[in-house]
Amino acid sequence: MPDGPDGPTGHQVQQRLGELQEENDQLQEAVHSHAVVDQAIGVVIALGRLAPEQGWQVLKEVSQHTNIKLREVAESIVEWPPTEKLRDDIRIELERQLTRHARA
Repeated sequence: MPDGPDGPTGHQVQQRLGELQEENDQLQEAVHSHAVVDQAIGVVIALGRLAPEQGWQVLKEVSQHTNIKLREVAESIVEWPPTEKLRDDIRIELERQLTRHARA
């Protein structure tokens, strides 16, 4: 939108502020998701005594084979140690992938 003769209008400023707030919210969510994924990789590495690249691969494959978003799988794995609860589908696939990657 072009500015008015005296600069941006109040509506334009409000619209831009809304856009910036939405972008900020998305960036914060991305940072949080990245941190959770990194924590989950750490759990997987410790469980399987794997290299970091293998931990990432296991996490990715669990997500793909269970058809659950990576972020959701990561959140479940991070919450698992303190709660001692892990969805059966994630647990079964995680065990399968850890066994598979331990042989590699």
